[in-house]
Amino acid sequence: MGMSVTISAATERDVEQIFRLQYLCFQSEAALYGNYRIDPLVQTLDSVREEVAADCVFVARLGEEVVGSVRGRLTEDGAAAIGKLCVHPRLQGHGIGARLLSAAESALVRERGATRFRLHTGHRSESGLRLYRRVGYETVGTEQGADGVPMIVLEKPAGTYAATA
Repeated sequence: MGMSVTISAATERDVEQIFRLQYLCFQSEAALYGNYRIDPLVQTLDSVREEVAADCVFVARLGEEVVGSVRGRLTEDGAAAIGKLCVHPRLQGHGIGARLLSAAESALVRERGATRFRLHTGHRSESGLRLYRRVGYETVGTEQGADGVPMIVLEKPAGTYAATA
């Protein structure tokens, strides 16, 4: 009998699995840019722990294993910054990323009053760009990441979060 993937809010007990998963998932992203100093690869365990405690963090679980995660936090301008979306490579392409985004967006509106969502992704991240556009995000600009990677900035209004489910 197979197991189904469940989405839920992250807890302290998920921190180490999120940390390891993030490191695994963002290796391919680093390879796209020849830059292994991108934020998800250099983030500390304590920093992940702080994010889980303060932000809206969701995980996808297959049994007890964390196989996906996403973070969101409200910014000063009322937008919800969404980041570090990742799904274990063996489970990509099955809608888990879209489900994680939907859970985070819904909570950010309900619990934090977000008026729109904003995220950044590397300009060569075709699979990420396809997902974000499919669930309603539109390019609003570009910027240089702190790690030197050219980033595409995407946004969508908060009222459209239900469309991502």
